[in-house]
Amino acid sequence: MTGTQRIAPETPLVDVMDGCARWQIPIHEHGFIALTDVMPRLVPQGQTADFAIVQAARVSYGAGTKKVQEDRGLVRYLLRHRHTTPFEMVEFKFHIAMPIFVARQWIRHRTANVNEYSARYSVMPDQFYRPSADNVRKQSMANRQGGDEPIDVGTAEEFLAYLDRAQSLYGEYERLMGKGVSRELARIGLPVSVYTQWYWKCDLHNVMHFLSLRMDEHAQEEIRDYADAMYALIKPICPVAMEAFRDYRLNGLFLSGLEVEALRTGEALRTENKREQAEWEAKRKRLGL
Repeated sequence: MTGTQRIAPETPLVDVMDGCARWQIPIHEHGFIALTDVMPRLVPQGQTADFAIVQAARVSYGAGTKKVQEDRGLVRYLLRHRHTTPFEMVEFKFHIAMPIFVARQWIRHRTANVNEYSARYSVMPDQFYRPSADNVRKQSMANRQGGDEPIDVGTAEEFLAYLDRAQSLYGEYERLMGKGVSRELARIGLPVSVYTQWYWKCDLHNVMHFLSLRMDEHAQEEIRDYADAMYALIKPICPVAMEAFRDYRLNGLFLSGLEVEALRTGEALRTENKREQAEWEAKRKRLGL
């Protein structure tokens, strides 16, 4: 093309996914998360996708680096001081199969591109999530939206029987479609334990936000399993950024102004909010105070 400059790389390029079409981790009985593509896919030999973060931060071209150790320090500085744009220069595309109830939590993370399997066009698979009896959890008294310790065996068996009855509706779903009921209507009787699939593309900054919430111990265990697997897939792609993420975000500790004041003075937290007081006590325990 006239006027187009084609500039060869200064050093040989390597594929961050080692030439593979996908890296996949199975989740539960029917689910999986697969990494299908990365940007940048090609990086200078001896580098990882962390190179793109450094390059963007320095607003340069080519390798955009001085020394690997200096690059590591810059990436860690950027994350520690909450600079976000350089981390948006790395993107991941995942193919995921999960129960609909997990998907509905996942879609709350809106800063991504999503294309989901359509039950208007296609028949839903005969695949359902069914926890083990020892993973039927009792409602938490401290966390209104979650469960914690296992419930008694008898109640667990009752719950699993309830799931079996809900899953038995799949036969009715197939039968009624066979009689001419449209797929878009027949699907509405299926339980949210049925599996769906989607492609999910997201930049590293927003992936780290997803992971910070969904790898947290307060997240529902089923979505936490996917978040842990996602972390395992992307860690080899940008190991410096993910090390910094663990140090400063996942294993870090945020203190409010009230908590800083209580820590400085040694006095009680100046709030009557019981939830906030409980959170402060948990932080004090973690800090060994």
